Amino acid sequence: MYGWIWRLLPGNPAAKALTSLVLAGLVAAVLWYVVFPWLEPRLPLDPTTVGR
Repeated sequence: MYGWIWRLLPGNPAAKALTSLVLAGLVAAVLWYVVFPWLEPRLPLDPTTVGR
């Protein structure tokens, strides 16, 4: 899968590396600010205290 993405990216290896880092950052930001906040109320998590 990663080879397929690498071949689709335009440019030389340095440009591909920069583009892949930007894409990974965008995916992480979407997960952090959109998906995880949407998912958190739907998970059955109980509050716990560390050290008890």
